[in-house]
Amino acid sequence: MDKLKKIDERIYPIATLLIAIIVWQLIVTLNHVPLYILPSPLATVSALISDFGTIAGHVGTTLYESVLGFALSIALAFVLGILMDSFVVIKKSLYPILIVSQTIPTIALTPLLIVWFGFGILPKILIIVMVCFFPICISLVDGFEKVDKDYLNLFHSYKASKLQTFIHLKLPYAMVNFFSGLKIAATYMIMAAIIGEWQGGTKGIGVYMVRTKNAYALDKVFASILVIVIISVGFIYLINYISKKTTHWK
Repeated sequence: MDKLKKIDERIYPIATLLIAIIVWQLIVTLNHVPLYILPSPLATVSALISDFGTIAGHVGTTLYESVLGFALSIALAFVLGILMDSFVVIKKSLYPILIVSQTIPTIALTPLLIVWFGFGILPKILIIVMVCFFPICISLVDGFEKVDKDYLNLFHSYKASKLQTFIHLKLPYAMVNFFSGLKIAATYMIMAAIIGEWQGGTKGIGVYMVRTKNAYALDKVFASILVIVIISVGFIYLINYISKKTTHWK
């Protein structure tokens, strides 16, 4: 029954996507829409295949930036999340600032980071950290706060230390929230790297998109978008898989 339910849940979005692609192809074909205005799905796939080697080289750079920035975001989120959970003063001081920081548009800060740190990899990583750190950290802190008080009292009654309580109770309890934050951050990760590459860079899928857009090769631009979607969805599925294996007890 569960397997049928899972299949049923997947059929609807896949069917909707296929219908949208067919309609898109028909509109472009029947109306003879020029390639430089709107490429068809077939033209997009053809561009991806014909220019796959070049795209793959740029994707490798973007993936390197994204994974590095994502890993750094997780590390910083854990450090700050643990500090905010352990010390009320730190949480009261930093939590409101973290919330307010999200009102600043990332794209407005990107040119400043390019000016300060140049056109290398550092500005891109900083942009990714700025975008991904917040949902991971906030989710982790909320997870620590949601620990059942009865469980905490039980650990206290057994005279468990703060470290033992954290390792055996708080951390496992917060994992569900943590992975939810990871999935949100994963949807922004590639996007953040591309924004950085748009503003300044020599290699990366964002640089490739700018070059092909300037050449009015929109089929290659759409091919880039297709690759970005596939990579982002792949990361989300990977996180979801790890989440199920790690939090199988929930």
